[in-house]
Amino acid sequence: MAKKVVVLLAEGFEEVEAVTPVDYLRRAGLDLTTVSIGKNKLVTGSHGIPVHADALFSELGDRGAAFWDGVVLPGGMPGASNLAASAAVGKFLKDFAATGKVVAAICASPAVVLAPLGLLAGRRFTCFPGMEKQVDLSLNPGGRWSEDRVVVDGNTVTSRGAGTAGAFAVALIGLLLGEEEGKAIARMVLL
Repeated sequence: MAKKVVVLLAEGFEEVEAVTPVDYLRRAGLDLTTVSIGKNKLVTGSHGIPVHADALFSELGDRGAAFWDGVVLPGGMPGASNLAASAAVGKFLKDFAATGKVVAAICASPAVVLAPLGLLAGRRFTCFPGMEKQVDLSLNPGGRWSEDRVVVDGNTVTSRGAGTAGAFAVALIGLLLGEEEGKAIARMVLL
């Protein structure tokens, strides 16, 4: 059975940071579902590109962390702030982390979404340049920022921005399916 991954979309998400992982993970054979956290399946990115999500967050019902193998959080503004403003999304992410599921965040999302939840505690992480200054280390003791393009630490994958979305997706595939599968997708897309 294919591993299941959910990509959470909020109004103002960064399109490249959402669509690239969706594309690469589907190429790798993962069962991927895009989910709008708003009231409409049509979600508009930060550059005005609309994306039609597969489902609404409110429709997930009992499909919590136990149902999925990983969650992906695109960055972009105000998308990351909109994800962070949702208490239901926060609980969802804490459940993922508590059960050892993969949590992947790119650009602003590591600092804006994961850090306020304490999900960078004891982890190496990266984010959009300069946003690391917003990470409250009292909520994330032992959290260590890195300038690497992609950081994998345990079940957490973080990355810097739209230009690193391909490498981010490949690292996520490597974590979920094995390094060789990640390398195969990288070769396929000429990364």
